[in-house]
Amino acid sequence: MSGATVAAAASGSVSVRRLVNRAALGQVALTGLVLLVAVAAAFPLAWMLLTSLKTPAETMQTPPVWWPATPSLDAYAKVSGVIDAGRSFLNSAIIAGATTLGILVTSLMAGYVFAKHQFRGRDALFAAIVATMFLPPIVTLIPLYRMVSSLGLDGGLAGVILPNLANAFGIFLMRQFIAGVPNELIEAARIDGASELRIVFTIVAPNILPAVATLAIFAFCYHWNSYLWPLTILEGNGDAYPIVLSLSRLLSYNRGAINANLVMAGATLAVLPPLLLFVALQRAFINSIIQSGLNG
Repeated sequence: MSGATVAAAASGSVSVRRLVNRAALGQVALTGLVLLVAVAAAFPLAWMLLTSLKTPAETMQTPPVWWPATPSLDAYAKVSGVIDAGRSFLNSAIIAGATTLGILVTSLMAGYVFAKHQFRGRDALFAAIVATMFLPPIVTLIPLYRMVSSLGLDGGLAGVILPNLANAFGIFLMRQFIAGVPNELIEAARIDGASELRIVFTIVAPNILPAVATLAIFAFCYHWNSYLWPLTILEGNGDAYPIVLSLSRLLSYNRGAINANLVMAGATLAVLPPLLLFVALQRAFINSIIQSGLNG
C-alpha cells in the first residue's frame, strides 16, 4: 500500500470521526434544549403544587421559600369551606363532558361528509367553516348571548353547552384524517347495507381513533378551562358555576396574599381532571401526530 493511499485513508477516518462528534454534540444540544423547555413548562405547575403545601407564613416570606418546611394538606381541606368544590367540579364535568361528546359526534359526521361526499359548494362551505377559526371569541360573544337568551337558556348549564356542540377545528381535523380512510372500506360497508351513520361510527371512527382521542383532549381541556362564556351566560348563578369560576372566590378570599396556599390548592385540584385525561390518552395523542406526519 502506497503512502498516498494510507494518508487518504487516515484523512477519511478523521473526517468520519469529526462528523460523528458533530452529530453527538448536536444530539446533546437538542436534548438540553428539550429539557430546558420541559423544565420551563413544568415550573409553574411545580410551584403551584409546592405553594399549596406551604403554610400562610411561608407563602409571604421574602425571598420566597422554595420547599415547605413541613408540607401540609390543610389548604386542601379549607377549599371546600370557601367554595362548594363538589358542586363546582360536577358542573365542570357536565359542561366539559357534554360539550366534548357533542363536538366528537358533530365533527365526525361533518368531517365524513366533507371528506367522502361530493356536492356542489362543498369546498366553499368547508373554507367558510375553516375561516370561522380565525374569529376572536369576543366577536361572537354578544350574538351568541342574545341567541341563547332568546331561547330562555341563560343562567343554566344548557346555555353554556349548547353553542359549543359544534366546532370548526374539530370538523377540520376529522376531515383531514377521514380523507385518508380507504374508500374501499366504505364501499364494502355500503354493499353490506350499512347506513351512513353506521359507517361513520363503526367503520370510519375506529380507523382514526388517535385523531378522535386528540380532539377529545383538546375539547375537554378547552371547555374545562373556559371562563368568559360561562361567566357571561350564567349571570351570577353561583350554583351553576364551574370550578374555574368558583376559583375566583378564592382569589377574593385571598386579599393581601395571606392565603396564597389556599388559592394554589384550589388551582391544583382544578387542573387534575384534564391532566389525568391527557395521561390516559397520551399514547393515542402521540400516535395521531405520527400518523399525520406519515400522511403528510
